[in-house]
Amino acid sequence: MSEVIVTTGNEISGAQVVQVLGVVKGNTVRARNIGRDIGAGFKNMIGGEIKTYTDMTTNARDEAFNRMVNEAIDLGADAIIGMRFMTSMIMQGASEMLAYGTAVKLR
Repeated sequence: MSEVIVTTGNEISGAQVVQVLGVVKGNTVRARNIGRDIGAGFKNMIGGEIKTYTDMTTNARDEAFNRMVNEAIDLGADAIIGMRFMTSMIMQGASEMLAYGTAVKLR
C-alpha cells in the first residue's frame, strides 16, 4: 500500500486528478480536565505557553488527521487535496477538532 499524499493545495505537482472520490473527514472531541485547568490558571498569571493545552491540541489534530487519511485509504484514494482543519466548541470545556479534504485518484 502506498502512502496517501495530503496537501492544502488543489493540485499536486506532476500528477493529474482523474477521479474525485468525495469529501473525507476525521474528527475527535476533547475535554479539558481540572488538573490542566489549575496549571493553566497559574501559567495565565505569569504568561507564556500553556504546554498541556498545546499538547492536547496537537494530539487532537493528529488523531483527526489520521482518521481522515484512513477514510481516504478505505476509498482507495491516492491523495487528499484542499485539506483543512477546523475547531468548534461542543460544550463548555470540550471542543471538536475536524480534519477534512477531498479524496482523489491520480494519474
